[in-house]
Amino acid sequence: MAKKAKNFKKSKSGLYLSIGTTAFGAISVVKQARMAREENDTLRLIDAAVSAAAIVTGLAILYRELKRLGDDDVLLG
Repeated sequence: MAKKAKNFKKSKSGLYLSIGTTAFGAISVVKQARMAREENDTLRLIDAAVSAAAIVTGLAILYRELKRLGDDDVLLG
């Protein structure tokens, strides 16, 4: 059973879960950016922009791994 859990991250369902949780993190970044704009806090706005860039990069890496698995999903092409 431990072997299955260890390989879960490299499975299609594990990658889909990772993509979903990473995308869900974007909600907090959007909230952080809105609050920073309302308060005119440049440092928080920069932090939100860097966090957004990290989320986009993470999603791109996960997408690439998903394509490497040879997913037959119609939505992914």
